[in-house]
Amino acid sequence: MKKTAVLGATGSIGKSALDVIAHNKDDFKPVLLSAHSNWDGLEEAGRAWPEAKKILSGQPDGREKLLEAIAECGADIIVNGISGAAGLEPSMAAIESGSDLALANKETLVMAGPLVIKRANEKNSNIIPVDSEHSAIFHLLEAHCKNSIESLDEIILTASGGPFRNYSIGEMEKVSPKAALAHPTWNMGAKISIDSASMANKGLEVIEASRLFMLPDGQPFPPEKIKVLIHPQSIVHSMIKLKDGEFYAQLSRPDMRLPILKALYWPKMPPSEESDTWGFGRLGFDSLTLEFYQPDPQKFPMLPLAYETVKKGGLYPCAYNGANEAAVAAFLAGRIGFLDIGRITRYVLDRDWSAEPADIASVMEADRRARILAEKEIK
Repeated sequence: MKKTAVLGATGSIGKSALDVIAHNKDDFKPVLLSAHSNWDGLEEAGRAWPEAKKILSGQPDGREKLLEAIAECGADIIVNGISGAAGLEPSMAAIESGSDLALANKETLVMAGPLVIKRANEKNSNIIPVDSEHSAIFHLLEAHCKNSIESLDEIILTASGGPFRNYSIGEMEKVSPKAALAHPTWNMGAKISIDSASMANKGLEVIEASRLFMLPDGQPFPPEKIKVLIHPQSIVHSMIKLKDGEFYAQLSRPDMRLPILKALYWPKMPPSEESDTWGFGRLGFDSLTLEFYQPDPQKFPMLPLAYETVKKGGLYPCAYNGANEAAVAAFLAGRIGFLDIGRITRYVLDRDWSAEPADIASVMEADRRARILAEKEIK
């Protein structure tokens, strides 16, 4: 039985993780559950596991209590479903504790990838991706590259395209937060829904993939070898292309319980009856149509900006994330328009972020400075 912690237990990832655990009570024992400020939701989430410690990280001393609880809970695996930059320090605490990290918080690797990977290697902590795209790549590499990516030529990340994939730039100038939150495929939180609409989410995933799937010499996977394709059906969760020209893809219905299930059981295979019982991964091919096309960089500038930041390295990816988070919050508050998200991020990235992060404190300071600059431009 794996002792399990679920961070962000009241969000979409956390709820899905607890659903998976509830169906596999003989294999997992929750020891820690956290939420930002939703105490009622946290109580409800933990009702089936009264012995699990519950932490609200949004309280005045909540962050310190959460980091302390992560260090002391003795979890074998920690699911980080916290949204945004707030998930970085809990990820590092999980690694420091020696737990495996089931990572849905992509900002962890975007903001501080080299530091995180280095420390995980030192602590023998495995990082198992939970994002459907990175989960797909992770398991495809295990299946077809024998735990080595020397034979890998390209990573192909798929994207739904969000609610505005067929809009003109003029139409996108006028969209409301309500329209941007209406994702056509996935049921997600507000911030990630806006990121999907702007394709900043896919930009973050490009940065994350470059840092997660490192080359044998320890260098990031070349961003020019990471492609993005719009795939409205969200059935193909990602693909790999090998150097011999072969492509391999992972296909399943869009349900986050499947990558969470695989992450929790890794390195073992989950019980085969689970997906059959729930039906969350089963596909019918009789009337299945799959479409793929290139994203428009003019309509979705957050995607080319992400490629620019990962190529520059240093603190550019951290600044990209901080600026985007500030701009998304301003858009949701009705302070700016939808396309202003890209303009504000560009404004912040025009500063010098070339310094290499020395530690997590320097990363958090860069994040703070990026938000200050973004807020200046928002005003």
